[in-house]
Amino acid sequence: MTVPTTWTEQPIHFIDFEGSVSSGIVEYGVATLHDGGVVAAQTRLCQPTGRMRKEDIEVHGLDETALAGTTPMANDFAAYSEWRKTGPLAAHFSGAENSLLKSVWPYPRSSPDFARPDRHATEWGPWIDTGALYRQFYPQLESYKLADLVVICGLQEELDGLAGQYCPTERRQYHAALYDALAGAVLLLSLAKEPTVAAMTTMQLLALSTLDGGKRDAMQQDDLF
Repeated sequence: MTVPTTWTEQPIHFIDFEGSVSSGIVEYGVATLHDGGVVAAQTRLCQPTGRMRKEDIEVHGLDETALAGTTPMANDFAAYSEWRKTGPLAAHFSGAENSLLKSVWPYPRSSPDFARPDRHATEWGPWIDTGALYRQFYPQLESYKLADLVVICGLQEELDGLAGQYCPTERRQYHAALYDALAGAVLLLSLAKEPTVAAMTTMQLLALSTLDGGKRDAMQQDDLF
């Protein structure tokens, strides 16, 4: 495959899920970034696979009535496989998204390994992680929560503009999956305002997103061979 020169030239799919281990994924949002902007977005409500806990409903605002008539996320394997095939997945502190995604499908179809050119992998990751990246690039910040970072970086107006374009009217707030995915997307795009970050390759961004030092070093070492 042809390797883009920088990460901004590579399609990246920013993902957010609403749900829990108890209920399963009840809503997903995917925002696709390419060439410095959001170029596509997709969201839908999903049939829960387990018990809807009161504390979860209070967070995302989706109860059994709101989810009536929906189908399970498991029906969307083809879409997720295509996203994974065309670009790396991204999330804000990606551990939760990775765990929830693997609870539906442990492995994707064989896909390009964007951390190592000319290889293929059957893993959903490694992920581009804005939570990890902001902690490394801006260690002086007081909070790395999604909503806090959007405000700190002056991106709320940009986020709300994208939400008006892509989000269902009743889901234009935090803890709505596509809104949160778009929030992460604008944070990632904002990093490209820093020339040194904008010049990085996808491999470098993936390595920096990996807080596990051993895994990060292994990725970077592979780049030498």
